[in-house]
Amino acid sequence: MAQVSIQNVVKSFKGPKKQIVQAVNDVSLEIADREFLVLVGPSGCGKTTLLRMIAGLEDIDRGTISIGGRVVNKVEPKDRDIAMVFQNYALYPHMTAYDNMAFGLKLRKVPKSEIQERVRDAAVLLGISELLDRYPKELSGGQRQRVAVGRAIVRDPKVFLFDEPLSNLDAQVRLQVRAEIARLHQRLQATMIYVTHDQAEAMTLGDRIAVMKDGVVQQVDEPMKIYDRPANKFVAGFIGEPQMNFVRGTVVQKDGQMRFLENDGQDQPALGGLALKLEGAIAETLQQNINQPTWLGIRPEHVKPASGEADSIGTANVEFTEHLGAESWVHLKSKHHALTMRCDPADATNLTGGISLAFESEGLRFFDGQSESSLA
Repeated sequence: MAQVSIQNVVKSFKGPKKQIVQAVNDVSLEIADREFLVLVGPSGCGKTTLLRMIAGLEDIDRGTISIGGRVVNKVEPKDRDIAMVFQNYALYPHMTAYDNMAFGLKLRKVPKSEIQERVRDAAVLLGISELLDRYPKELSGGQRQRVAVGRAIVRDPKVFLFDEPLSNLDAQVRLQVRAEIARLHQRLQATMIYVTHDQAEAMTLGDRIAVMKDGVVQQVDEPMKIYDRPANKFVAGFIGEPQMNFVRGTVVQKDGQMRFLENDGQDQPALGGLALKLEGAIAETLQQNINQPTWLGIRPEHVKPASGEADSIGTANVEFTEHLGAESWVHLKSKHHALTMRCDPADATNLTGGISLAFESEGLRFFDGQSESSLA
């Protein structure tokens, strides 16, 4: 079994001015056997440091890491039964692709016939059989990364660790290799932990996603559950492309009717700003936030041109449109906030000047104005 258990792990570094920088702050995660977990977050959030601690390349200040039920805090990397794929491929330039893939097995005194079988099988799996006699300088970036993945596969480890393996690849090649890694997980049924700053990679690859910020895990869940129900404003803005729209406003109640009013730069309701009627369960939930600054979040696919005055929450100006083939992103400006609307290209061409907006109720999300935690 290849479960990975991370319990209350802490890691600090000394900064350039000798200040203590908390890279990983009390992180606890349970990765199930055969699960594909993606650690995602912006640069400096601690995801790579956490991966390197799992690999044994960084010491742990506090906490425990277990692989397959064995605590590995003091176990050397070579004895942890893990294989790591790096961002920069880390291939030996003087060795052929075959020798790069076979090198680790040779060090372990694996019989030659078994090495040949493992390398050939991995090469077939990755579609690089015809490249085994070439040197790294004769390979494209995508081919080099496939060789690096192959080197990990032949070891037949308990856990695969991927450290931003697609970052150095061109966009088209990145999509190809990403699909190959997804297929690889389905075929090998191995435990995989994958680090990336690209939320699209996280959404398409992970059985679950752990979103990190400032060394802290913000939310762990299945991709679509995080997309639909983010735990806080940071997660909501980080996951999704284009990102969720945010409007800062105030929840007010008058004559028994609750509304969300767009705020101005002074955190006061803006004259002529967006105004959204609140009803049902959302109104009940937001009772605690009456007269308090509150963030409204809504995905671009839930922003629509109003079909009539009854649906309108206010007006916004069309600033520019990005046509992306199957869809278009219309960039808008309300009284005080930038918004994005995702729509059909045929509809986007007719949107100019000031338009009346509607927000679909199922897409409404609200976050506390101070803590930024999810309210509804």
